[in-house]
Amino acid sequence: MDCLFCAIAAKKITADIVYEDDKVVAFNDIDPKAPTHILVIPRKHIATINDMETDDKELLGHMAYTAKSIAAEKGFAEDGFRLAMNCNGHGGQTVFHIHLHMLGERQLSWPPG
Repeated sequence: MDCLFCAIAAKKITADIVYEDDKVVAFNDIDPKAPTHILVIPRKHIATINDMETDDKELLGHMAYTAKSIAAEKGFAEDGFRLAMNCNGHGGQTVFHIHLHMLGERQLSWPPG
């Protein structure tokens, strides 16, 4: 398997990691869309949201909890932030390993685009 995010999680490719544990890795996006733009990825390879299994439900919750914790640690949780996941081409997914975008530290508009 040739997956960019699996390689980052395995530390075969360097990334600006801000958090990691046995389930997830969080790192700064290389093309940020906000002052803080962090990707939270599972260590387990799951290509798209459509590929999730019943056993993966807790993992998705852990990803969201990780993002919330990082926002609180960085001091912008109270002001607000956005969490987004894309699924397949029409959803905007370009790396086929599920990942949660956390964007913060600026006013975000709606709809996103």
